[in-house]
Amino acid sequence: MRVTPTLFADPESLGSALAGRIADEIADAAGRRRYLLGCPGGRTPLSTYEALADEVGRRGLDLSHVVVVMMDEYVEEGPDGTFRRIDPALAHSCVRFGAEEIVQRLTAAARPGRGITADRFLVPDPAAPEAYDRRIAELGGIDLFLLATGAGDGHIAFNPAGAARDSGTRVVALAEQTRRDNLATFPSFGGRLADVPRYGVTVGIGTIRELSRSVVMLAHGAHKAPAVRRLTAAERYEPDWPATVFTECAGARLYVDRASAPAEPVHT
Repeated sequence: MRVTPTLFADPESLGSALAGRIADEIADAAGRRRYLLGCPGGRTPLSTYEALADEVGRRGLDLSHVVVVMMDEYVEEGPDGTFRRIDPALAHSCVRFGAEEIVQRLTAAARPGRGITADRFLVPDPAAPEAYDRRIAELGGIDLFLLATGAGDGHIAFNPAGAARDSGTRVVALAEQTRRDNLATFPSFGGRLADVPRYGVTVGIGTIRELSRSVVMLAHGAHKAPAVRRLTAAERYEPDWPATVFTECAGARLYVDRASAPAEPVHT
């Protein structure tokens, strides 16, 4: 299904609008059921997380039923050939990003005792990646999955070009273009490609498509304009640009800012 983008003036207005939607859904689920929010790390969703914290504080939202489901994490290979997540203290760790920029930020905005507890912060384990999909399914699926596309190769989470439509959570080798894209995402690499990890544990294309009730693909900045053109033209999953999976997801929306927007008319 081709998805017509919704246009915003800038990343801040995009983040504010999306945060309002998430806050409404969190409030609606309160006292009735868990609310699972699928979260990427990096620059693209940061304005949304910042605006959501403002909404939590302004509305006095209870987050004790919210579960944050992270998309991925860098991993390193041990001498025995097994994989483990990188040190969460590292600046480019997705676990660090999720803990500080999402969980701690939102919990700080909530009233005491109404934040997100440690057991409701989920990250895939490279030692048993397939268990992540089972856990998500047991919790009822992801209510809203925030998605972002790689600028250079359309990767989504760490899924490389050619990822199978039904792929689940797994350890993957990171494509060189994905690693280059991440040089800009994480300045802590100092522009040195050799310092970017070569492996990651990631939710799969099938995980996103099958276990999400709704998704919002986010893109902003002129550097994402080519990616947005590819996403707006897609009608189905195209393996050479994995982010196109959003076209096959339930409740799919595409939020872009003016700098990344295509030339054709879009919704405002």
